[in-house]
Amino acid sequence: MLTPTPITPDEVKRHNLARVLRHLHEDGELSRSDLVLLTGLNRSTIGSLVSDLAAAGLVEEVAGVGGSRGRPSLVVRTMREDIFVLAFDLRVDRIVGAAVGLGGEVLASVHRHRQDGPYPVKKAIATILESTDELFTLLPAGAIWAGVGIAIPGVVETNLGFVRKAPNLGWIDVPFGQLIEDSFRQHIGVCPSVVLGNDANLGAIAEYVRGAATATSSVVYLSGDVGVGGGVVLGGALMTGASGYAGELGHLVVNPNGQSCNCGSKGCWETEVGRDAILAAAGFSAGQDSFPELIEMGKSDPEKMKRSLSHVGEWVGVGLVNLMNSIDPHYIVLGGRRALNKQ
Repeated sequence: MLTPTPITPDEVKRHNLARVLRHLHEDGELSRSDLVLLTGLNRSTIGSLVSDLAAAGLVEEVAGVGGSRGRPSLVVRTMREDIFVLAFDLRVDRIVGAAVGLGGEVLASVHRHRQDGPYPVKKAIATILESTDELFTLLPAGAIWAGVGIAIPGVVETNLGFVRKAPNLGWIDVPFGQLIEDSFRQHIGVCPSVVLGNDANLGAIAEYVRGAATATSSVVYLSGDVGVGGGVVLGGALMTGASGYAGELGHLVVNPNGQSCNCGSKGCWETEVGRDAILAAAGFSAGQDSFPELIEMGKSDPEKMKRSLSHVGEWVGVGLVNLMNSIDPHYIVLGGRRALNKQ
C-alpha cells in the first residue's frame, strides 16, 4: 500500500500564489477583499501573497476608483509588460504570433502568410522561430519569457505535445511539442514550457474567459477557416471526452451522400460549409483564398450572394440545430472566417 506524500508548506504557498495570480490575470484588477472572497483565504494570507508577487515584479498595488466619500481603496493589478508568453495560431495558409502579457494584453503581434499550400512541419517550425525573433525586437528590454502556447487545427494530445491528426495540414502522428522545444533551444539557447492545443478548444476557452461568453458557463465555439473546428465549454470546464479528442464538430456526418472528407469519412459538416464549399458555391476555384473577392461580390450584388450561398446556409443551419439539440449551450460563437465581424 502506497503512503501518501505529505504536502509541504512551500507547495501550498506556490499553489496559493498561482491562484491569486490567475484571478488577477483573468479577472483584471482586484482589491485584497475581492481576493479573499474569490480564494477563501484569510486577509493576512492574501496580504502576504500579494507582497510576495509584488516583490517578484508580477503585480503592483495602485489606487482604485474612488467613491463619493473617503480615499479610493487600493487594488492589485498585474505588471503587464514585465512577463509574457508567446502565442501562435497555426493555420493552413498563415501563422499568427503574439506576445501576451499578464492580464491578456497583446504586447506585439506578427503575421506570416503562405500561398503555396499547407505548412509542412519543418516550415511551420522555421516560421515560428522567425516570428519569435521579430516579436522579441518589439518587446521592452528585460521582459521575462514565461512560456509558449500553440493552437493547431487538428487532434492534439496536449499532455504529450503530440499532434495525432491534422487533416488539413497533412500531419499524422507528429511529436510537435518536442520538435519545437528542441528547435527553440538550438535557435535561442533556452525554451520555457510549451503547450499545444486544438485551435477550437483554445478558442472556446478564450470566449469563456475573455470573449462573448464571459457571463455564462456553457459555450460552443466554431472556428471556420479551411475546415470547421469546434470547442465546447460546459459547466465552466472544457469538454474533452474519454480520450481527450471531443469537439471535432466539423467531422460530424451530416450528409451521408456528400463528398469525401480529408479525415476519411464522407459527408462531414466541413465538406458542406468549409472554405472550398463556400467558394465553389459562389463560383470561385476551390483551394484559393478568394474570400476578399467573395466579400466584394456580396457588397456589389447581395442578392446574387444570397442565391449562391443559400445551400451552404442550409447546411450551416442543420449543423447548428444539431448542436443546440445535443449540447444545449447558452451561446454558439462563430469564429474565423465565419465570424460576424470579419472584414
